[in-house]
Amino acid sequence: MSVLARSVGNAFRNKIRTAAVVAVLAVAIGLALSMLVANQAVGAKVQELNASVGTTLTVNPAGGQGFEGGGEPLTSADAATAAAVPNVTSVVGTKALRLRTETTTAGSTDPADGAAQPGPGGPGGQAASLTTSLVAAVDAGTLGTRNNAGNSGSTAARTFTLPITATGIAAEVDTAGKALEITSGTGLGDYTVAGTKALVGTTLAEKNLLKVGSTFTIADKTYTVTGVFDAGTAFGNNAVYLTLPEAQALAGTPGELSSMVVTVNSMENVDTTKTELQEALGSGKADVTQGQRNLETAVASLDSVKGISLVAFIAALATAGLIILLIMVMLVRERRREIGVLKAIGARNRTIGLQFVLEALVLVALGSVVGAAIASFASGGIASALVSSNSAAGTTGAAAQRGPAGGLPGGAFPGGGQGGPFGGASQLLTSVTANASPGVIAAGIAAVFAVAVVGALVPALLTARIRPIEVLRGE
Repeated sequence: MSVLARSVGNAFRNKIRTAAVVAVLAVAIGLALSMLVANQAVGAKVQELNASVGTTLTVNPAGGQGFEGGGEPLTSADAATAAAVPNVTSVVGTKALRLRTETTTAGSTDPADGAAQPGPGGPGGQAASLTTSLVAAVDAGTLGTRNNAGNSGSTAARTFTLPITATGIAAEVDTAGKALEITSGTGLGDYTVAGTKALVGTTLAEKNLLKVGSTFTIADKTYTVTGVFDAGTAFGNNAVYLTLPEAQALAGTPGELSSMVVTVNSMENVDTTKTELQEALGSGKADVTQGQRNLETAVASLDSVKGISLVAFIAALATAGLIILLIMVMLVRERRREIGVLKAIGARNRTIGLQFVLEALVLVALGSVVGAAIASFASGGIASALVSSNSAAGTTGAAAQRGPAGGLPGGAFPGGGQGGPFGGASQLLTSVTANASPGVIAAGIAAVFAVAVVGALVPALLTARIRPIEVLRGE
């Protein structure tokens, strides 16, 4: 009988014990694979964040905060100045507007009723309130009604409709410098000219029964929906995107910007570029913030989860190795007579040792099959549990991400409004998705087999210490 056949037969010699050993190994291996999958998923998320915001700087008017604050608006000339700074690869200007539903403003002079008020309102001097045929997709609720009553100085109950965010952009990217996630339709085409095309958030489109080709009005001007985007949050999807010149024309402030998103050529140059950009624009003109710095807490939380999952993976591997070691030591002790007989008839220590190693690998192979199945179902839940354990840090990171403007990374929401079309900072942690890909599972099983070989070699080497004459004399 070959060594391999003998090893497989020995593995199933005691079926009850084999089942118990495989079950214990499956739990350890399943946990190890789940932790490896979680580690890979979190690592990929960290890389994604660093790639998407690590080289992004946000420029807002100095002294501006949301639709409050003071300062002077940014201009196209400032964008040209920023573009001339060394290591800057792109500058995307934005213009923010707030839209009020026409039915809530008709015949009203109370700001609480959503009436259009004269004069500028917010950084960049954008109009504080333009009318639209759209109905907001977010209900005011208790908070909106409370804030509205506070703004009007009255505590009387009112019917209040939240404003809709309209953002003018100079390229097909969101205000964090990432590509727009358009779920249907297309972009706006030429972003450098004014036009009547618009991108609408998913919840706003659903609320108003809009689809690609539908029309709506802003300030009595008709716009056509060319695409629908998904920002990932209800507030972020209560928004409209227009071209930058069109938003500037609606605001009556041609050439003015609410904010700028500046992309640097590499992460190594971000700090120096930030300093040079601030000097070029002037501290009294603009506030330059770094998205990566505002996300440090969130990324640190993800790094913590990554470290925990790595430690747990190593611990689970060590546990599997220890189980193999103990099982094989027990088997060597049980089979002393068998080993003595084999050695007496001329079997080599290497052959006998290989038999025990192969037997261990058979048990590990069975445990790996069950463990991989466990990992495929449990890895997502384990990753979510690890991330949830860092929810406090994640919440802090989300608040930091919103920045002083309450918008996107570094206050990147155009004009720094409360939230933004592509907001949802709290989703940095909850959006980590763990998928047990074949590559990750294969790498984990390979590591398990390596540990199993080490665990089986130690008792295999003990066979060299068994002397046939002593075993036979005992019989």
